[in-house]
Amino acid sequence: MDFFIPAAMAQDAAPQGANPMVTLLMFAGLFVFMYLFIIRPQRKRQKEHQNLVSSLNKGDEVIMTSGMLGKINKVDDNYIVLQVNDSTELKFQKVAVHAVLPKGTIKSV
Repeated sequence: MDFFIPAAMAQDAAPQGANPMVTLLMFAGLFVFMYLFIIRPQRKRQKEHQNLVSSLNKGDEVIMTSGMLGKINKVDDNYIVLQVNDSTELKFQKVAVHAVLPKGTIKSV
């Protein structure tokens, strides 16, 4: 066990400390990376979805986040009434709309 002591005494002293400018640059780089690859694309998707939701009109054919297809019969401030077949109408929140489909899509499915 005594042969470990000289090796431990031969080690250099601990580093005197990193340059604080390097640390700040690393944090700035991390923030830029997070903004460019996470925050900005998410905001873009959010804005596109908000535009989609605000442009919903009666007669639009939509697909919901649950996968349900239907035609909009009524549009309120926060809700839409969706006709899924001849006799069934369902009420959903507007934010549950995933996409607006081209006219005639439901009949071709």
